[in-house]
Amino acid sequence: MTKRSARRAARRNPEFAQYGDDNNVRRLFDEPKWSPVADDSNRDQKYRKNLRAQNETQQMVMDAIDEAPLVLAVGAAGTGKTYLAIAKAVEALEAGNVRRIILSRPAVEAGESLGFLPGDMEQKLSPYLRPLYDALCDRLSSKRLKALMAEGVIEIAPIAYMRGRTLNNAYVVIDEAQNCTYGQLKMLLTRLGWNSSMVVTGDPAQSDLLPGMSGLNDVVEKLENLENVRAVRFSREDVVRHPLVAEMIDAL
Repeated sequence: MTKRSARRAARRNPEFAQYGDDNNVRRLFDEPKWSPVADDSNRDQKYRKNLRAQNETQQMVMDAIDEAPLVLAVGAAGTGKTYLAIAKAVEALEAGNVRRIILSRPAVEAGESLGFLPGDMEQKLSPYLRPLYDALCDRLSSKRLKALMAEGVIEIAPIAYMRGRTLNNAYVVIDEAQNCTYGQLKMLLTRLGWNSSMVVTGDPAQSDLLPGMSGLNDVVEKLENLENVRAVRFSREDVVRHPLVAEMIDAL
């Protein structure tokens, strides 16, 4: 019992752990003394409880979501389009501005077919919606996320079954819209109901459809001049992933 208590104390307080033959607890690093909760300016990434824009374009998207019921966020990969849309969705739900979050994404493989996927509809769509789940898990605990999905507060809505629906009191996220045809986007955009907001994200340069089939560019050009629609375009300067990503966007 004495040794067990010593181990617990050493885990709680690293200074308690001393080098010796009778103590198997060792500190992994002596210098520098790094703590995951310390304010270390040398680290590239830090967890932030509150959403904060990393550049002017991200701030434009956040302001646009607050001002308009429909926001079209298009542009380069790695600029935070999906993350911002999900974070603002959770923020609206927590504030009581909407009653549910609806996530939709085209089930299009990136150049290869996975074949038949077992399970129910949600399980079949899970691989395609993984980026949305990752963003949700960053803003909600996994336990609460499962509870909200079980209650239908957060809904996975396949594009194939959206025809005829009216989405009232909802925050709708249409991700990877570059893989939607013009007809699909027209159908999705006209689902918007009362007291609802919709954010459409996509990168027209990375469509997995045949050339000329994607309708994202046409939709943005036709809707961006409407009073209650905001279109925000991201460029390579707005990339928040590895700096090499911005260079590769130009090179490729």
